[in-house]
Amino acid sequence: MTLTAALLLIVSAAAHAGWNLLGKRGQPSLAFMLAANTFGLLPLLPMVVANWHGLAFFSPRIWLYLALTAVCQAVYYAGLAGAYRNGDLSIAYPLVRSMPVILVACVTAVLGLGKPLSLQTVIGILVVVGGSFVLPMRWFSDFRWKNYLNLSSLMALVAALGTTGYSILDSEALRILRQSAGQQMAGVQITILYAFWEGLLSSVWLGLLLTTRRSERQELSGLRRADLWRAGLVGLGLCVGYVLVLIAMGYVSNVSYVVAFRQLSIPLGALLGVLVLKEPHPQPKLVGVAAIFAGLVLVGTG
Repeated sequence: MTLTAALLLIVSAAAHAGWNLLGKRGQPSLAFMLAANTFGLLPLLPMVVANWHGLAFFSPRIWLYLALTAVCQAVYYAGLAGAYRNGDLSIAYPLVRSMPVILVACVTAVLGLGKPLSLQTVIGILVVVGGSFVLPMRWFSDFRWKNYLNLSSLMALVAALGTTGYSILDSEALRILRQSAGQQMAGVQITILYAFWEGLLSSVWLGLLLTTRRSERQELSGLRRADLWRAGLVGLGLCVGYVLVLIAMGYVSNVSYVVAFRQLSIPLGALLGVLVLKEPHPQPKLVGVAAIFAGLVLVGTG
């Protein structure tokens, strides 16, 4: 992993932890996530208009990838909202962020995507995941499956599956796009254009999903001005965070490095929980944060 990719992912992790904190405090729903995702498209509009000619590089295969990855993102948002509605941030967030590390590594290994992971990187990924599962415990003897076998954890798994899908699809789609554009269009420009269409199609899928649930339609119509302001801030963090991730994908040899290094947001999220939400910080949580940091160092240098 290059220094450029690491720096981009550090900023992205901070943005991700921030918007998840805002989202959790507002009792998120599909309606809220739809509003946030749609607001998140607005900062991209000037760049999209300026680089509209880049759509010439979007082949039918790219549009297929976009349609599929948008579905995965909609699944991720729906799972995330469900996990936060039914559980604590300190449990749902580590699960959502850690499970894709294993899932993406397994899928890319099976499909032969990217360069093989080094032993150090594999060890780092396992350390990250282990730290993520320790993080929500109040004491070390609290490791019981019933802590994870609940609706919040199930929805966290749904969100993790969505993350796995869009991470792999985005990596492949952007690799093809960058090769097609070559020297005719900068990688950052083509990435932002791709991110805009991915976000727009995600909003379309979220909207379709929302129409099937009466409670969510009522939630959308009942959003207050304060909710919209919060959704706008979440959307901004969401936009900045994921665009940086997409750009970072151009500086790594395997998308698993990106997915693993993004887990820096877990200790950042834990810190926000302690400082902002005044959550307790027992010893297992501190050990989990330290383990995640150590795992990230292994991944970043592997």
